[in-house]
Amino acid sequence: MIATTGLNSLHIDCIVGVYAFEREQTQPIIMNIELDYDFAAAAASDAIGDAVDYDLIARGVTELLHERKFVLLEAMAEETAALLFEQHALAQTVRLEIRKPEAVPAAECSFVRLERNRV
Repeated sequence: MIATTGLNSLHIDCIVGVYAFEREQTQPIIMNIELDYDFAAAAASDAIGDAVDYDLIARGVTELLHERKFVLLEAMAEETAALLFEQHALAQTVRLEIRKPEAVPAAECSFVRLERNRV
């Protein structure tokens, strides 16, 4: 029973960007995260140990972004996907969209989107 769990619009303030001013002050990142996994065991047991824990997702991703201080959203996306596979053995597919609302003043946001499957 493959299904999807995740987080919509996870807000994280972090250092991210190419320009010097972006390396000095945090700015918002908004992330949508989806993980596909077989949640038959979780549905049957009603136990968090059999599920993908989205609180762990939020804490792990937030910690990564605070520690890593990425230059590019592309690198942020790849490392976030790798972290999610590492922390959640049940995950078969990870989909991410990372939005940077303050990147281009004339646009609502810049973004990257990726989908990765466990190898």
